[in-house]
Amino acid sequence: MFDRIREDIRCVFDRDPAARNAFEVLTTYPGVHAVLMHRFSHRLWRWRLCWLARIFSNLGRWLTGIEIHPGARIGRRFFIDHGMGVVIGETAEIGEDCTLYHGVTLGGTSWKQGKRHPTLGNRVVVGAGAKILGPLHVGDDARVGSNAVVLKDVPAGATVVGIPGRVISKRTVDEARREAMAERIGFDAYGLSKEMPDPVANAINRILDHLHTLDRRVDQNCHALKELGADVDDSSIPELDASDMEGLEDEMGGDAEDDIRARKTGGGNT
Repeated sequence: MFDRIREDIRCVFDRDPAARNAFEVLTTYPGVHAVLMHRFSHRLWRWRLCWLARIFSNLGRWLTGIEIHPGARIGRRFFIDHGMGVVIGETAEIGEDCTLYHGVTLGGTSWKQGKRHPTLGNRVVVGAGAKILGPLHVGDDARVGSNAVVLKDVPAGATVVGIPGRVISKRTVDEARREAMAERIGFDAYGLSKEMPDPVANAINRILDHLHTLDRRVDQNCHALKELGADVDDSSIPELDASDMEGLEDEMGGDAEDDIRARKTGGGNT
């Protein structure tokens, strides 16, 4: 149980830069409180203590402003940011590493018994105010834009916006590769796509492509030299970890940081 709580706290740090320490997250984040209370009410629901599960679920709603039916199934590392007004129905299913923002509804469109609420795959992000209605499926890595109303299945890796929701882009192989490279170097590539006419985003995408090409070329050259008899290390290049970058600013020192900031703003010496 404590391992799951620690996992919940770590996932908040991964997705919310405002989080400062574990104590703050555990005591002031309603999304975390709602998930913890849902786990208990869901267990009561599975034990057929339905009335008691609903009472505990209503208590969670009163305390957090987030309504999660005790029958809903939720995966690991689920994060509700801000949270007020989130509604998750009885037969909803949510995969791992999903993120919901405030005002999201995972609702039904029928009064019939059985499956009537959405199923979210892994790593799905649903923007503020979005409504996903009916027993539809949202694929892995999909993103639903703010205030969208989704009434049909969403392919994996797609981005959906509008009323009714429509797919505006699907994640290409290149974008998936860039995101993997960005994660290795500790950079958040969220939202960077070829559709954005942003010169900074385009430059970052080119850098990520360049790093991927360099990794591949170095790996190929090492294998080729090894086959020719050269005494070289042809093992796979170790992947970078974001934790390797921690403390880099401290090592640079305050004067170096001030100089970099001055150069960025045009105030450095030339």
